[in-house]
Amino acid sequence: MPGPLPLLGLRAFVEAGETGSMKAAARRLGVTAGAVSQQIKLLEARLGISLFERHNRAIRLTEPGAHLLASIGDAFARIEDAVDAVQRNRTDRRICLTVSTTGSFAATWLVPRLGRFNKLRPRIEVQVLTGQELIPIGSGPDRADVAIRHGLGAWPGLEAIPLLRPRLLPVGSPRLLADGPSIRFPPDCLRYPLLHDSMAADWRLWFQAVGANHHDPRLTRGTRFSDATLLALAAISGQGLALLRDTYVADDLAAGRLAIALNAPWPAEFAYYVVTRPGHSALTEDFRNWLLKEAAAEGESKIARGVTGRGNLAR
Repeated sequence: MPGPLPLLGLRAFVEAGETGSMKAAARRLGVTAGAVSQQIKLLEARLGISLFERHNRAIRLTEPGAHLLASIGDAFARIEDAVDAVQRNRTDRRICLTVSTTGSFAATWLVPRLGRFNKLRPRIEVQVLTGQELIPIGSGPDRADVAIRHGLGAWPGLEAIPLLRPRLLPVGSPRLLADGPSIRFPPDCLRYPLLHDSMAADWRLWFQAVGANHHDPRLTRGTRFSDATLLALAAISGQGLALLRDTYVADDLAAGRLAIALNAPWPAEFAYYVVTRPGHSALTEDFRNWLLKEAAAEGESKIARGVTGRGNLAR
């Protein structure tokens, strides 16, 4: 074949072949589905063969397309690894790793531990981007190399590995609990003001999970906060009881700023996941492995400490 290889077309072909979708390939590459389709058509014209069978919006590899994908499928990942290796070997170069997560998770879990990663990899500059929006994952500006997302683990075209599965704990300030009425059973929490997130649904769901009357109208009354950090601060200041994830309040519990009102933790349906794109760099893999080790160490520490509270549910 004369002329240079059509690398853009080959990259678009690999992404579409691995995902089985023009749209998914476009999300990986940060372009439109039309641009992916156009690059693949140019590649097919160059090769003189059809790489995909197209049925309405569905695509399927042809036999030549499957052979080509098997031969070059991991080539771009190897290229990125080779470039990363060259960059790592430069003693004068600092490499940037961009991490996307929410502000509350960054403040309460990631940032307090980030110094340990900096000691392990001192030439890596970690940039933490916070916000509720889902920042695209991949190479290029305004993108993250890795994200820590809260959800059910289903993000099409991306790899998601469970990091932490938090539990909701009923907590309040030690002084408020010491001066107030005793709490032995879930309904006793209603003798205190209840604090909520913006949806004001957690207390009702917690009552239902522990087998208490979750239809009581008092379960949705009280001050609401749009941010978990503000909700924790309200509980610390003695404004009432809050249901908060153990990942948020572990340090506050250890320091005595908060106390568990009742030993009845409720596993949250959603979890935190480390999210990356397939074929990510070796640096991204190192950071992901470090996150998983930190989370595993925290889990072992919780098991060793156990959970204590002011009361226990009768069984």
